[in-house]
Amino acid sequence: MRVRVKICGITDAEGIEAAVEAGADAVGFVLADSPRRVGLERALGLAAVVPPFVTRVAVLRCPAAETIRRIAAALAPHWIQAETTPEVESGIASTGPLPGRAGLLRVVHDGDDLLARLPPGARTLLLEAPGRGGRGLAPDWGRAAILAGRVRLILAGGLTPENVAEAIRRVRPYGVDVASGVESSPGVKDPSRVARFVAAVRRAEAGLEVADA
Repeated sequence: MRVRVKICGITDAEGIEAAVEAGADAVGFVLADSPRRVGLERALGLAAVVPPFVTRVAVLRCPAAETIRRIAAALAPHWIQAETTPEVESGIASTGPLPGRAGLLRVVHDGDDLLARLPPGARTLLLEAPGRGGRGLAPDWGRAAILAGRVRLILAGGLTPENVAEAIRRVRPYGVDVASGVESSPGVKDPSRVARFVAAVRRAEAGLEVADA
């Protein structure tokens, strides 16, 4: 079982280098209000140095459908990560595929009613703690494990090199997403922590394969 790793909130070329050298599968550029926010022009420059085999993710928050299409056309990411509403979903559906064939990675927030309010038909979801993301808070791993049995779940929030192996063992997610857990300060990635995080994920993968054998 391969667990995908996304290093999110990258703000400089050094962060990209750290993620790529560690073997991360994806990098995220935050275009929403956040201490890790980069403008579109900066994101374009950073995206240009991402190797072609690493997935580029544009991170928004609660955008309108036209904003999603505009960012997809300008940045050409592989994924647009965002919280959506039924109105946004219908707006996207009515105008055809996103520019560049970008996918829409839907974000959901944890809560007691989580399993009752999932976007219909979504095959891949990113789960964050209640409230807004980017605060280093973890969702409930028990509910996350149930959700991981229904969709390709990307687990986000509160992950660090020290706890990600336990999270993978308990949740068995499709992927994990980390920002603050590998930083020396908001937006500044610590190469050592990035490397340790990815290494911990790979060790946890091996443990799952042994357990499933």
